[in-house]
Amino acid sequence: MSAKTISIIILTALLTIFLMVNTEPVDFDFLVATVPVSKLLVIGICIIIGFIIGFVVGRPRKTVSSYDDEIERNKPASNKKELSDEDRDYIS
Repeated sequence: MSAKTISIIILTALLTIFLMVNTEPVDFDFLVATVPVSKLLVIGICIIIGFIIGFVVGRPRKTVSSYDDEIERNKPASNKKELSDEDRDYIS
């Protein structure tokens, strides 16, 4: 097994143990109502929301693959000028 797989297994086990230890109810204030909710549920929902937000923010942005083609299509006819004798002498 790779180090990445082992670390994922260890982190998952630690997270599961942490969630199972914190099962007692807590008061959850939501707007005007106070509801007793299990810590397990509150922490689990926060972890899931954090994972989703991290996934959405951390993914690579989509790139336009036809950007170069679009530039070439809208490019006016090229006016290629010949090099002057002075430029040819400088290059060679």
